[in-house]
Amino acid sequence: MQANQGQAGATAAGVQAPPSPRSLEDTGISPVMLRDLLLKTMFRTNLDSTSAIARAIALPVPLTQELIDAARGQRLLEATGTMHANSGNEMGFQLTDAGKARALDALSQSEYYGAVPVPLEQYSAQIRRQSIRNIRLTRDQLMEGMGGLILPPDMIGNLGPAVTSGRSILMYGPPGNGKSSISHGIRKAIGDRVYVPRAIEYSGQVISVYDPIVHAAAEAALDDPNSLRRTSNRFDNRYVWCERPSVITGGELSLDMLDLSYNPVSRTYQAPLQLKATGGIFIIDDLGRQAEPPQKIVNRWIVPLEESRDILALQSGEKFTVPFDTLVIFSTNFHPNEIFDGAALRRIFFKIKIDGPSQEMFLKIFAMVARKKQMPLNEEALMYLLKVKYPTIEMNFANYQPTFLIDQMIAICAFEGIPNQMSPELIERAWGNMFVRQEEIAR
Repeated sequence: MQANQGQAGATAAGVQAPPSPRSLEDTGISPVMLRDLLLKTMFRTNLDSTSAIARAIALPVPLTQELIDAARGQRLLEATGTMHANSGNEMGFQLTDAGKARALDALSQSEYYGAVPVPLEQYSAQIRRQSIRNIRLTRDQLMEGMGGLILPPDMIGNLGPAVTSGRSILMYGPPGNGKSSISHGIRKAIGDRVYVPRAIEYSGQVISVYDPIVHAAAEAALDDPNSLRRTSNRFDNRYVWCERPSVITGGELSLDMLDLSYNPVSRTYQAPLQLKATGGIFIIDDLGRQAEPPQKIVNRWIVPLEESRDILALQSGEKFTVPFDTLVIFSTNFHPNEIFDGAALRRIFFKIKIDGPSQEMFLKIFAMVARKKQMPLNEEALMYLLKVKYPTIEMNFANYQPTFLIDQMIAICAFEGIPNQMSPELIERAWGNMFVRQEEIAR
């Protein structure tokens, strides 16, 4: 991988990298905006060496030096006359009074400083190079991603085409049967990496995209801090090389989370969740538990799902289009016909029912969990579970139940000071915590 990164436009795990800009014009950002970002960054960070500033604004050292020289020509920067021994004997630079005034004026318009943003057009081109729809998974890769999940024989055959299409998926079925686990397994199976911009620019406005909470950085790419005349020529440092993103929301999801977030104090924008998930997976778990009706949530996705583009709006009201390149997974415990109309269901490309296990699969899961948790199996206890307890719930098995019951018995054994074991009595006590008896509570 390191050898590949030595070439501009190289690939990482099959994804073509954004080439490092060779000139300031290549950045696609106006000279005034570049200059103001330089001044704001120096003002806010007190950095004074070319290499340190280059790291902060995510440009190659030679281009950063070019910016510094231009600002010196405008008498916004001046050399300090000192050399930094710990930075390759680089010359230090500082803001002049005119530079400080210009930095403050620029900060009054936007507090954003640091990495030079990527223009929306360049970002869109990179998204096409690393599209989620370019992924081709084998059955073995998908099985490996699912880890220890025991799935029905036809489940992988249904999931595979859904994932490789990069289209939307609706998983539905009774609770506790692994819909969330399967969603995570899909993410693990995909497994490659993409380039996420630190920020993008549209119409002079900067939108922060890279989010350490959402994006798992794979490697930092920095210029050689001891070289002013050459660049390491890796991929464009305005991007972060990350695992394909995975954004998971549940009952807390609201429609305003899918809009640009504007901070009126700093006058900066934060990308919405689906933009941060570009190139990866957006999982909407527990659909139907949100304050917004499920139909309304799906209606918000109609244009993105059908046209692979999303429409966002600035504070001014100006609307613009961004790429929508995300595998959207809806997961619900409700039957689709209860929460969607036919038009909404047509927009969701794959519908996969995740049902409870058969008795045979349930026993396999139970044995696997018991082995993993070092709980000895007991035939009498298992027969009590199958012949006495499950008939009371009409033999409705769920994938979560083996783990729940065994964890309960382990907790009881620990409290009683006895080795891990199962018995009809312990099954009875564990079962009592799995369900709540229907009764009237006096208040």
